Amino acid sequence: MKRFFAICLLLIPAFVTAQNITVRGTVKDKQNGENIFGASIYVEGTTIGSMTNEYGFYSITLPKGKNTIIVSFVGYKTIYKQINGDANITLNFEPEPESTQLSEVVIEGGKSKKANIRSPQMGVSKLQIKEIEKIPVVLGEPDILKSIQSLPGVTNGGEGSSGFNVRGGAADQNLVLLDEATIFNTAHLLGFVSIFNSDAIKDVKLYKGSIPAEFGGRVSSVLDVRQKDGNSKRFTLNGGIGVVSSKLTMETPMFNKKGSMLLAGRASYAHLFITGDNKASFYDVNFKTNYELNENNRLYLSSYIGRDYFNTNFVATDYGNTIANLRWNHIFNDKLFSNLSFIYSNYDYSILLNGIDLDWKAYIENANIRYDFKYYLSERFKFNFGFNTTLHDFNPGEIKPSTDSSPINPLQLDKKSALENAMYVDVNQTLTDRFRVSYGIRFSSFHRFHTEDLNVYKDGLAVVYNELLEKYERGQVIGKTSSMKSYYNFEPRLALSYELNENSSVKASYARTAQYLHLLSNTTTINPVDVWAPSGNFVKPQMSNQYAVGYFRNFLDNDYSLEIETYYKTIDNRIDYIDGSDLIGNNNIETEILNGKMRSYGIEFLLRKNRGSFQGWLAYTLSKSEQQTPGGAAGGPGINGGEWYNVNFDRPHDFSLTGTYKLSEKWTFGGNLVYQTGRPLTVPNGQYNYLGLSIATYGDRNSSRLPDYHRLDISATYTPRIDPNRRWRGEWKFGIYNVYNRNNAQDISFGQNASTGRNEATKTSIFGIVPSLSYNFKF
Repeated sequence: MKRFFAICLLLIPAFVTAQNITVRGTVKDKQNGENIFGASIYVEGTTIGSMTNEYGFYSITLPKGKNTIIVSFVGYKTIYKQINGDANITLNFEPEPESTQLSEVVIEGGKSKKANIRSPQMGVSKLQIKEIEKIPVVLGEPDILKSIQSLPGVTNGGEGSSGFNVRGGAADQNLVLLDEATIFNTAHLLGFVSIFNSDAIKDVKLYKGSIPAEFGGRVSSVLDVRQKDGNSKRFTLNGGIGVVSSKLTMETPMFNKKGSMLLAGRASYAHLFITGDNKASFYDVNFKTNYELNENNRLYLSSYIGRDYFNTNFVATDYGNTIANLRWNHIFNDKLFSNLSFIYSNYDYSILLNGIDLDWKAYIENANIRYDFKYYLSERFKFNFGFNTTLHDFNPGEIKPSTDSSPINPLQLDKKSALENAMYVDVNQTLTDRFRVSYGIRFSSFHRFHTEDLNVYKDGLAVVYNELLEKYERGQVIGKTSSMKSYYNFEPRLALSYELNENSSVKASYARTAQYLHLLSNTTTINPVDVWAPSGNFVKPQMSNQYAVGYFRNFLDNDYSLEIETYYKTIDNRIDYIDGSDLIGNNNIETEILNGKMRSYGIEFLLRKNRGSFQGWLAYTLSKSEQQTPGGAAGGPGINGGEWYNVNFDRPHDFSLTGTYKLSEKWTFGGNLVYQTGRPLTVPNGQYNYLGLSIATYGDRNSSRLPDYHRLDISATYTPRIDPNRRWRGEWKFGIYNVYNRNNAQDISFGQNASTGRNEATKTSIFGIVPSLSYNFKF
């Protein structure tokens, strides 16, 4: 394998002359030995520099002789290292955390002062865990997903909803990764809490614009979450006691300090506060360990298990994610770094309906192998390449009677399997001191296996329009076929940046992405019991094209930064559901859908205060997200007469103001003000009487809206005076969610009043004012 790649690299032009040397190594936190992702390593007085990758590795090429290498990362003391080298060397750095300075709230990759100006990447945000923990949230539990929703271009389906929406995309169009493994449901307690335990998380990065070619499979965004490696310096214990859950995290060195381990757990006791027979609870466990075989080889093993339970008199539900990843980091030489991963992920759920004694189980399972390489050819030319293959298994549902007296007949819906492959090349090149470019291409393929025979419909139409009844109906089945459709797609990526001066730049990007999996749901948010399905003969892969242009500026000695981005995104083959569609227990989903297309466009503003006692950001997005679903070959008007209509998650105005203020070493305060346009809604436009019943008629889909959404949250963190002779550190967190008790509408339902027989509208609100108190400790 090594010889093969060595031969391949000989074909690359030799840009590096004999007058240069290569310096490589790692950057780790001095206190706990954690790899630092995104640290900046550059040569003083030059534009030569690089950044550490996900595993803290860097490589730079610089002229022989005397040089000063600078290592910087937000929240850490800067390191200056003088060298006088005439040969390649290895330098490992361990910067010390800067205790007197708060971490930057939102940064472009955590780089040096000018990195957000120079880098061609746009639409990329990285969150600091320390600041996520200071943002007030409902129930007082630090929440990564709620925090990213305060960024421009990111919204959600409302309070208590899981998932998030990026630049007008649906919740299922986001690829969520935890240590490279796919997460299919990100919510605990049906959306009130995310699955991410902040004590176990090291790095959070959201790609919503120029998505690197190494990522694929979704058409809107990538949320890349990395777990901590574990403290390799000493044993530590930290935890917290909150309103609905408690947590405990242990980190320790292992293998004679050649490795480390992290073990973190959370468990809720929300059921103690729920009256009657209703119960709701969750737990999750994070695990990670690593071992350094030698200077050039390291092994990682990480996993996550999480479960939720929700019970009432009528239904009992449990669901959860399980992931595992075994990784091998290998350094071939001073310029070539690789990572080989074997990944497993599973999401499953079960439903027990007590009223009819029905037990339903379903799952989606992935087995993934990926091999990624990073080659640092020179200070002006770096590229990544690799491949991955994923085996998908789908069980949309197995129905069984839960008692001997149940009237339910056993039923197994058709299981499905598919193979998704991809290979990619991504290049980062500095053309001039002011002009930088990132370009790449991803080639993906998707193949369905023959696990079931598919219906053949008359005239090839799974859905037909009945002119007489003025409604869509299932097509006529005329036979069966074992032929399965395969798909192949090229997905190019391009990003450009040009420095106008040392404090500002303009950028542009283009990304084409393919999504082969579809979430089958005609509700507004991801639910635990939603079904994922592969592309096939009737359901084509979604294809997205996104264009973006932006202006970036730092001012007042980099204390403030401004980012303005505008984007236009199209998505082909986005399905929507005919009126009265039936998705539950349906083996032939193609009879319930019409194919359409989406478009979204908007402009995003982000003003940040990066340093000082007060830090925070102001974000505003003006956007539009629409879908068009004509009748096509099925005939008929389609949805809303084939005209463009608002998607469920369209929010034209989205404003948030988030900040933290450090009053003293003991007290830190936080605040979060949110305003959003109300979510689209379909409402009745009339009624008629039939056999004494008042029956509503409905207008165009999503032609009305819920009332506008807004709220104010505040928090305070109290840290008692620290005794330098004691390892115990504690802090109290106080919070108030929705300070002025706004009853925001999560939904409006329409039904008939049992007493008067009249149709009426009922508003559902989830949260009013919610105080919280928690205690966190470290040892």
